[in-house]
Amino acid sequence: MNTRKIMAIAMAALFLSASMAVTVAVAAYKDVLDLPSVMSRHASKSLLIGVCMAGKRIVCVGQYGHIVFSDDQGKTWSQASVPVSCDLVSVTFPTPRQGWAVGHDGVVLHSSDAGATWVKQFDGRAAAKLMVDSYSGSAAASVVLAGEIGKIAGQGADKPFLDVCFENETTGFIVGAFSMIFRTTDGGKSWTPWYDRIDNPKRYHLYSIRSIGRELFITAEQGTVFKLDQQSGRFKAVKTPYSGSFFGITGKPGALLAIGMRGNAYRSRDNGSNWQKVETGVPVGLMGATMTEDGKIVLVSQGGQLLVSGDDGASFAQARIDRPSPAAGVVALDKGTVAIVGQLGVKVQAIK
Repeated sequence: MNTRKIMAIAMAALFLSASMAVTVAVAAYKDVLDLPSVMSRHASKSLLIGVCMAGKRIVCVGQYGHIVFSDDQGKTWSQASVPVSCDLVSVTFPTPRQGWAVGHDGVVLHSSDAGATWVKQFDGRAAAKLMVDSYSGSAAASVVLAGEIGKIAGQGADKPFLDVCFENETTGFIVGAFSMIFRTTDGGKSWTPWYDRIDNPKRYHLYSIRSIGRELFITAEQGTVFKLDQQSGRFKAVKTPYSGSFFGITGKPGALLAIGMRGNAYRSRDNGSNWQKVETGVPVGLMGATMTEDGKIVLVSQGGQLLVSGDDGASFAQARIDRPSPAAGVVALDKGTVAIVGQLGVKVQAIK
């Protein structure tokens, strides 16, 4: 057999081998939206991003679809059964048993047993289709809006939901990147897009949504805060003196606090009409906020700082924290204890 023929056979064999490898890889691939989260004994010590209370139970969500919960104030942790392995970033329980979690790829999960098991209710694929179906040919869809919807649908399920807020076990909102916002009134069985019901022409990312008193607020990029106008059924932009991103909002009627990049915090005593800067003494992003049972406002930062205010957010002092590490979220357990989630998982910390 001549050299040229041997080389041809070798090249054909190499091509066949490569083709078979690609075929096997394609066959083995499974979308993270369809791949259950892997059980791991290290889940409570890996990256966790969102945390809330389900009655007396602490529930945390994070990377790879990990959800962990504790019934003994963080002494021991159990991992929940989760049908997806995409990253989860926020969780809420309006009642002790009914809860929702959201995250990357537009995923929305629901639990009816206090966070022990979860089912997928919605994802980016369904969201894109629903947007197209809802606005195609509708009176609400201008040429510009229709073009935006088409672009979103064409990009697939790649846009995360960044926060979730339910006022009860049936009615709630999910918000996310590029002004994505949906509402449900049947506990997540169906969703309605509100893309046309928010005064956000530049389509800023929506980072958080919170109910404070009887008002509902959304925080976003470029110092933007939105407030739901109940009469018109629209989220209207509220002016602030800040130009950076607001990652969250907390407080009570008469004492709102929006937090953001580089330690910036702004306070409003008139439900968002006017805002004043609050000095925090922190140079990095403020990522999470909560209120304790006795009304203290607690903030956590990317640098691992823990800030506490006893005067409705007018001033803050740094609390001593054991082994500080970058934090992503915080929830109050009682008057003097919080659970913090972040790069190294979850830990329970006394406020001293």
